[in-house]
Amino acid sequence: MARLNLNLILLLVVVICALSVVKANHQARKLFIALGAEQKHLRDLDIEWGQLQLEQSTWAANARVETLAREKLGMKRPSPSEVMSIDAVKNDSTAIDQSKAKPLMATPAR
Repeated sequence: MARLNLNLILLLVVVICALSVVKANHQARKLFIALGAEQKHLRDLDIEWGQLQLEQSTWAANARVETLAREKLGMKRPSPSEVMSIDAVKNDSTAIDQSKAKPLMATPAR
């Protein structure tokens, strides 16, 4: 009788262990599938990030900004005679002496 009880207890332990192994394998498979899905999502986000960087560089291109400034804002490039350099004043005065202003660009040869 004692031997039968011991065999039943051991059989119950083996069944519980087997079910635990099956559950652990199932959980590992689910986690592996979730890992694959997250890695795919990461690759998709990397591709989208690259596309956004390309789009940002396109929108911020100098030629595009210059065209928009000219067409929508009515801006124009100043002529060389309109460009002036202002030397920094060494005293605390904030007034700028226009007589010290000099053109940045040389006057074009005629």
